[in-house]
Amino acid sequence: MLRIDDISYSVEGRPLLEHASAVIPSGHKVGLVGRNGTGKTTLFRLIRGELTLDTGEITLPRGARIGGVSQEVPGNEVSLLNTVLAADTERAGLMAEAETATDPGRIAEIQTRLADIDAWSAEARASSILRGLGFTEPETHQPCSAFSGGWRMRVALAAVLFSQPDLLLLDEPTNYLDLEGALWLEAYLARYPHTVLIVSHDRGLLNRAVGGILHLEDRKLTFYTGPYDQFARQRAEKRALQAAAARKQDAKRAHLESFVNRFKAKASKAKQAQSRVKMLEKMETIRVPEDAARTVFTFPTPEELSPPIVATEGASVGYDGTAVLRGLSLRIDQDDRIALLGRNGEGKSTLSKLLAGRLEAMDGTLTASNKLRIGFFAQHQVDELRVEETPLQHLLRVRPDEGQARLRARLAGFGLMAAQAETEVGRLSGGQKARLSLLLATLDAPHLLILDEPTNHLDIESREALVEALTAYTGAVILVSHDMHLLSLVADRLWLVKDGHVAPYEDDLEAYRQMLLTPDKPRKPKAAPETAPKRPSRDAILALRAEARKCEERVKKITEMQEKLSKKLADPALYEDAKAGELETWNRKYAEVMDGLDRAEAMWMAALEKLEKAEKAA
Repeated sequence: MLRIDDISYSVEGRPLLEHASAVIPSGHKVGLVGRNGTGKTTLFRLIRGELTLDTGEITLPRGARIGGVSQEVPGNEVSLLNTVLAADTERAGLMAEAETATDPGRIAEIQTRLADIDAWSAEARASSILRGLGFTEPETHQPCSAFSGGWRMRVALAAVLFSQPDLLLLDEPTNYLDLEGALWLEAYLARYPHTVLIVSHDRGLLNRAVGGILHLEDRKLTFYTGPYDQFARQRAEKRALQAAAARKQDAKRAHLESFVNRFKAKASKAKQAQSRVKMLEKMETIRVPEDAARTVFTFPTPEELSPPIVATEGASVGYDGTAVLRGLSLRIDQDDRIALLGRNGEGKSTLSKLLAGRLEAMDGTLTASNKLRIGFFAQHQVDELRVEETPLQHLLRVRPDEGQARLRARLAGFGLMAAQAETEVGRLSGGQKARLSLLLATLDAPHLLILDEPTNHLDIESREALVEALTAYTGAVILVSHDMHLLSLVADRLWLVKDGHVAPYEDDLEAYRQMLLTPDKPRKPKAAPETAPKRPSRDAILALRAEARKCEERVKKITEMQEKLSKKLADPALYEDAKAGELETWNRKYAEVMDGLDRAEAMWMAALEKLEKAEKAA
């Protein structure tokens, strides 16, 4: 279990944790929640031993491995698959040692351990994780340098999931995932075999993937059993009881003070008055729970335009003359709240850029109202803020003629108060940067607001405030998000982007979630005569040949182990020494190697069969 015992930690004299304690049993999945800036990431660093505690102790079982995603994978020439495989350092070390080991005993030990950790299925497991996080099979063999930073973060996440540490620490893992990847991660974490501690503001994940909530508030840790919604109810009830007890105590205090003030001058009542004074002195104040400043977003109100504000007829859009989406006949009115659904790579971002005017239609027509103003928010815009400027300077650059008092009021309307307004963007939190980007996107009171993953880095309170703001907003909203909770509360129309087309999705979000989590079923053959099967590509055949060679090498290595052990067992000295225990050990190792050889030969035969079929088809 993870035991946090009476820990304290301060940063530059500001306490983040004071005598905080918690116990997380082994195998539990727990969500770590708290407002931005309370110290959740710092707690992770303390658990990993990267920071030194002021007081207290954090303990784990002896030998327990801690894993987390600390940074993205470097953009090197190593393939995604091999990058993930290398994360299991024990397997990688044993595989490397097997190449050079000569001692029969050590060879047998290596083979036994490789069998224990299921090393031969490692590639299949690594590929499965990468596919779950949005990579196609061909992409898993491409070098890391071929992918952007956000995609390399997915590779880093895949690597730590594959290594299966005893304590898995995940800090906002869905920030770089789409809806499909986020739902896959939920299902994966729910069946993860070890302890998980996850920082997340995604209510769906915290309701479906964890069984407990660790709440960081007022520099203390409180553990609640159950998913997030149950925690929210328990916390609300606890706060209500504290408030009621504080009111009752205030009434009692007022009564005692009234008695003292009334009778302290009367000799006949002096003793009773003094007694009540002592009661007041001994009374321990019940502190009323402090309500944090309410999180807000204040969107400006656009004037009303005649419908539709945007319409397409038979439009196609894409890049470099190649259409990604075709036959788009869509209509958007000013009161629409539309969520774009679709698997990664289907064209949701392409459609967003078309509607935002950042891509032109290749054919067909797109008609927009003459006075239409469009606001566009995407995660990359947060990263493009000028880190050396303050939020106030950002606004002054785009609104130079507007007074500072008015600009400060705009910042306050997005939760950026006086202190943040004068702080360089590079020193702001991710949530504060996202607020600034949202403010810039809505500054001109757009009639159409396109939001691509707006909740990344926003805490739960901020997400709820965004829901309220979007509900009250009088413009149209196009929303792409992995946050199912946000989609369910904001969107009243669903568009599915799939197979190059966009069409209304008539079912609900839960049905869509189930569809994503259900593997695609193979299509039934059509009754009509079918065309000849597609010939395998040259690259596919080369990949099958490489797999067959790899399997053959594996059989060769294990066969060498088997021969060395056979020589050992054929040595008469082993029997003459009458060491029954040693002989039994060597026999067991030989049996284990033979078992491994059987499995390796089966995999080799399967690979050869696939290769033979492909070569015949070609």
